[in-house]
Amino acid sequence: MPSGPGPAMSRPPTPHEVVVVAVDRVVGFELGLPFRLLGLAEDDHGRPLYRIRIATLDGRPVRTADGFSVLPDHDGSILAEADTVIVPGIMGGPAVLDGRIPDELRDAIRQAAAHARMVSVCTGASVLAAAGLLDGRPATTHWRDAEQFRRLFPTVRLDADVLFVDDGDVLTSAGVAAGIDLLLHLVRRDHGSEVANRVARRNVVAPWREGGQSQFVERPLPASGDAGTAATRAWAAERLGEPLTLADLAAHARMSVRTFTRRFREETGMSPLRWLSGQRLALARQLLESSDAPIDRVAAEAGFGTPASLRQHLRASIGVAPGTYRRSYRGAGVTGPSPA
Repeated sequence: MPSGPGPAMSRPPTPHEVVVVAVDRVVGFELGLPFRLLGLAEDDHGRPLYRIRIATLDGRPVRTADGFSVLPDHDGSILAEADTVIVPGIMGGPAVLDGRIPDELRDAIRQAAAHARMVSVCTGASVLAAAGLLDGRPATTHWRDAEQFRRLFPTVRLDADVLFVDDGDVLTSAGVAAGIDLLLHLVRRDHGSEVANRVARRNVVAPWREGGQSQFVERPLPASGDAGTAATRAWAAERLGEPLTLADLAAHARMSVRTFTRRFREETGMSPLRWLSGQRLALARQLLESSDAPIDRVAAEAGFGTPASLRQHLRASIGVAPGTYRRSYRGAGVTGPSPA
């Protein structure tokens, strides 16, 4: 006779329901991004953390901007089940050119927003704006469409310089690669850096770029024979716990501070000290998630020096203190605002 119940069996996680809404002239590459990023996110047992489905409002094929059509498996009825709705970029069309979307699409998007997190990639922000979801809120889109966007949607607080904007239950990104950054940010926000880093490795992309980084990178690759700043960035990334100064970085690169600062901004889209702060913050978050090290040790190893400095930077970045961040990650597996 058994003496009592056996050990509790762990239940597999219920995948987060993601619906990708394809509208006319959708960009094919961006339509596939949720599958390549969210679709590869797994827990420690290899179980998927997201289920991604494509839908058009009427379930019929939609023509992409790339010369082929997409036949979805679903119509708009599955929006009722969505935890997150993603609108990929579109090339032209009424939403981008005139600020208009069909009434039925507007209504469907607004109804979904009542219970789901809303996400756009690139010019998909025009669909969210046309549905009224961005009124009075911060957002971004592709820099090339920013002037037109401002004319069509003057109540949106558009920032066309950044890679993505996380406003809690509504997130928007700039074009193409910035959509990758935003989706990795979602994985990190939902499940932590370790899961997001695994996804990034699978896709052979940079694991982390902060949303506030500029869209404009003037020199993504150094010219032939030009040393650039990449070696210094790699050197600094191995020494984040040390009190590095701008002069230290410039000296390692064998440049004057002025030349180094200009070259660094051209290659990364941000100042050296802002980049350094971002790298330190990413390391601190990883340590808070993956270790039981005291807060003062985390602050020291990440280069913030004191818990007060770490607390200030973490609050400015994601709005929580280190202890709260650690408890949220350990308790709920969520590192940012919860989806609506």
